[in-house]
Amino acid sequence: MIMGETRHTRLLIIGSGPAGYTAAVYGARAMLNPLLVQGIQPGGQLTITTEVENWPGDSEVQGPALMERMEAHARAMGAEVIADHVATLDLSARPFRAEADSGTTMTADAVILATGAQAKWLGLPSEEKFKGFGVSACATCDGFFYRGREVVVIGGGNTAVEEALFLTNFASKVTLIHRRDSLRAEKILQDRLFRHPKIAVLWNHGVEEVLGDADPLGVTAVRVRDVMSGAVSDVPCAGFFVAIGHAPASELVQGQVEMHHGNYVKVKPGGTETSVPGVFAAGDLTDHVYRQAVTSAGMGCMAALDAERWLAEQASQPAPAEPQPMG
Repeated sequence: MIMGETRHTRLLIIGSGPAGYTAAVYGARAMLNPLLVQGIQPGGQLTITTEVENWPGDSEVQGPALMERMEAHARAMGAEVIADHVATLDLSARPFRAEADSGTTMTADAVILATGAQAKWLGLPSEEKFKGFGVSACATCDGFFYRGREVVVIGGGNTAVEEALFLTNFASKVTLIHRRDSLRAEKILQDRLFRHPKIAVLWNHGVEEVLGDADPLGVTAVRVRDVMSGAVSDVPCAGFFVAIGHAPASELVQGQVEMHHGNYVKVKPGGTETSVPGVFAAGDLTDHVYRQAVTSAGMGCMAALDAERWLAEQASQPAPAEPQPMG
């Protein structure tokens, strides 16, 4: 694409996780010549996941390899995939209008939003200070750096338990800290966690502060508070992994489409239509319940089929009659 140019497409797909790429495959098969903009993190969250064990047809596959295959499939079907980031999106009039970081303007008859979700942080100043220097939200990205050292994970859901289990491949000890006295994670994951000799669980505690050295910058411990007694103590660690959930990447359409459950894009039950006709949404951007690669891919398929149907309906509507001259 040429910088500063304006492009028109029948179907614009924003995002490149399982939802975006699947939508591109189906959109291309429907001869819509979709244009997919990958965004800042091409491949989405699966590119920062190593082993994926629940993708049908692969008992085990590396996350980045799976996303490379999906991208190749979308391209092979005829979708145009571009490495760019949509900075602004105007849904107030059709054709819809997107401005990319590269300076390219894209107009589209229909849009599929597949921007996914991102990790949530605790919001502590000390957490921000040590990000990348002992504080991480991705065990699969950074676990390797903690070989033979003690680490802490905070959270109580599937992500936290999966991160803790993964970190046992490297760390000498993993402490899982949770504010409550029970976990929300799936039973099979909990069983694995409780059986693991390297993992200790600290119940009913919250993290107050990340402690560390300034030169060189690095984490040495986390300060925790007992939510029952209020007692404060320090847990020594070299790495602190935040696994408290995800937030939908919906800033692009804030105030333009209806949202719910903390800024997840609301779609029609059983479908992918948003509150704006011609705009569809799929994957983790809409899904606060399942958040799986396979459900995201399924929704990407649905969004492309919904968009194809909607575009066909628009094309079949009679054009407005020309005004007749007076007299």
